[in-house]
Parts: sequence; C-alpha cells; structure tokens
Amino acid sequence: MKIKILHLYPDLLNLYGDKGNIECLRKRLVWRGIDAEVVSYTCENSGFDLSDVDIVFIGGGSDREQKIVCHKLLEHKAALREYVENDGVLVAVCGGYQLLGKYYKLEDETIEGLEILDIYTDQGKKRLIGNIVLESDFLNQKIVGFENHGGRTYIGGHKPLGRVVCGYGNDDNSGAEGVVYKNVVATYLHGPLFPKNPQLCDYVLTNALKRRYSDFVCLPPLEDDLENTANEYIVKRFTNK
Repeated sequence: MKIKILHLYPDLLNLYGDKGNIECLRKRLVWRGIDAEVVSYTCENSGFDLSDVDIVFIGGGSDREQKIVCHKLLEHKAALREYVENDGVLVAVCGGYQLLGKYYKLEDETIEGLEILDIYTDQGKKRLIGNIVLESDFLNQKIVGFENHGGRTYIGGHKPLGRVVCGYGNDDNSGAEGVVYKNVVATYLHGPLFPKNPQLCDYVLTNALKRRYSDFVCLPPLEDDLENTANEYIVKRFTNK
C-alpha cells in the first residue's frame, strides 16, 4: 500500500511548524509498513493535479501570505472542490482553514475564499491566543493544540471538529472549534496538531486508506505512550481533569 500526501504552498504557509504535521502523517504510515510519498506544491510549480493524491494539507500563514496563496488557489478552485466532494482527504490549519470558506473579511479588504465549506471569517478586535483543549464526538481522546488567530470563523450548520473545554475556538462565543465535512478536517489548532493527537492523525490516515483501497479495514495499533502522555499532560494542565 502507498499514500501520496500533497503539501500546498509550504513556502508560504508554514508559520507555526505545520511541516511537523506532514512528518507525523508520513511516519505513522511508515511505522506500519505503508509507503508514504510527500510532494510539495509551491509558487514555482505548475501542472496542478489531484488525480493520484490521497491527502492534501494546507497550513497557516500571515494575512499577507494568505492573500498571495488565495490568488493562486483560486486558479484551482474547481479541482479542489471536486476533490473534496469525491471524498478526498484534506487537512487545513488556521489560515488554510479560513481559505476554505466564502471569505475572510479584514479591516480594509476581503480575501476571497474557495467556498469548499459554507463558512466565513471576520476579523476580530483582539487575537485569540493560548492553549486549547477539545472534546470530540468521534475520538476517544481529547484534541489539544495552540491557537493564535485574529479571525472569528462562523460555521453555520457544519459539524465542528470539537467542543471547546479550554480556549477560544472558532469565534470565542459558540463553544465550537474547527469543522469536519466529508473527509475534510479544518481547525485553528497549531502545535503542530498531529504529534500530540495520534487518534486524530490516524483518523485522517484511515479515511485516506479507505478511499484508496476498497478492502482496507483498519490501521494496526502503534506504541503511542509518548504521544498519549503529551496529550494527557496538556489536558490535565489546562482543564484540571
């Protein structure tokens, strides 16, 4: 078995060490004897093709970098939407999350989004910064990370990634964080996200493998003592549970 991971614009959207998520995805495949190919698509590339891609990753960046990436991604809007609607696996963090919506409204301009998700983002008066802990309906493990965003994202009828136990979440009001839609996982959580959340990482990998291989059943377990300890430390430190 083999999984191909496409990292979109790592030259611009890697503000909070999002490359660590790519490495975590890759290693958790390799440790199980599954080949993993990682391909980067940068501003210098051409020939955008998702036909043989199993996981697309879009990281976070500053507003300036988001504007640059947005103009480039809009050229591939139809291809990305078709990929998602055909159950393609896509992970988007912070700026990447915002770009999946209708728009991100800044103080003096509006960044057009890809309209893959029925969401929108408005700029807030202060940044929402700090450690965050979520409870999720589809994992047995709380999701932990670090958020640092000025935008307030409103997700309408979409299912959130999780409920905020500690932190701000999408908008510092609704108690929701992120979005799960089809095989899309979109979130404000940095950290990077996957090393401290092995169950969430395996959820993404499982969806990709099921889409690629019709006879795939489940991933064999790994020794996740260190990963689980890191996760539990954050949970206990910031929730007293």
